[in-house]
Amino acid sequence: MSEPVVTEPGVAQPDVEPGTSKPGGGVGGAAAGARRTRLSRRHREWIAAGLFIAPDALGLALFVGLPMVLSVVLSFFQVSGFGSYEFVGLGNYARMVDDPLFWDSMRTTAVYVIVLVPTLFVVSLGLGLLVRQRIPAVGFFRTLFFLPYVISLVVVGVLWRFMLDDQVGVVNKSLRAMGFEGHSWLGDPSTALYSVIAVFVWVMMGYYMIIFLAGLQEIPREYYEAARIDGAGPWTQFRTITWPLLRPTSFFVLLMSTVAAITGGFELIFVITEGGPANSTSLAIFYIYQQAFIFGEYGYASAMGTALVLVMIACSAVIFKVTRGGRFDDGS
Repeated sequence: MSEPVVTEPGVAQPDVEPGTSKPGGGVGGAAAGARRTRLSRRHREWIAAGLFIAPDALGLALFVGLPMVLSVVLSFFQVSGFGSYEFVGLGNYARMVDDPLFWDSMRTTAVYVIVLVPTLFVVSLGLGLLVRQRIPAVGFFRTLFFLPYVISLVVVGVLWRFMLDDQVGVVNKSLRAMGFEGHSWLGDPSTALYSVIAVFVWVMMGYYMIIFLAGLQEIPREYYEAARIDGAGPWTQFRTITWPLLRPTSFFVLLMSTVAAITGGFELIFVITEGGPANSTSLAIFYIYQQAFIFGEYGYASAMGTALVLVMIACSAVIFKVTRGGRFDDGS
């Protein structure tokens, strides 16, 4: 150990390490290096966000993204059950174009979407406006309207299949009690699809009601109070206040209900009508199920599934374009 350096009589200075200009330069240099390598706050936030998103992103990639990619690959093969794979190129797509039952299912799906989405939108918005009012037992009514959504679709299908039965169904019994004739709601091809649509609206209206209610509660009540002072009636208030400020919520409901109508409804169709009568309720998603799991045509079903996804993407793009991403055409 080196001797202390004495500069003044009786005063000892600390040792200075070789190669440093300050006392204790080795420790100070290490601390400065640690400070230089410490991550900034922005980088730490990005890392934290990535860690939070990673589990969901991984699950989405494994259980949604990977099956979609494999389905596209499978659409180029002829698969017979669990047997051999034969590459057929675009053969499955050519078969799809020439399949009249596929186009019938697409037309049925188009009618299903065109009728279901506006009906569900209007009913859900009306319920949202209703349960936003300060009325007695409003919490009870919110729960009552939302309750069908938490019930399993299989249970809902069994329930409504019994209620719409020709002979013992409560719907026909109620009609006969009021002096009307009963009707074969699920046995008549002209009413079967609309019966399923009515059931789907009954199931989903509570969910979208909650979404509309959340959007409505973001609108300050002071706007309505000022409008009432100016003499605006309920319709004027809705047209000038509610609808413009509810457009982002309306866009979300419109987009999600359209996607649900195109790719959903399988459980209700399977339980209530099984695609009948006379294929009048055979949606595209149900026809794809039949080809895959009843006839074992996995390659052909994958080709139709790919086409259906492309249709869904196209419809979503049209909604984005028409509504300008939720802003609609407000002239701004």
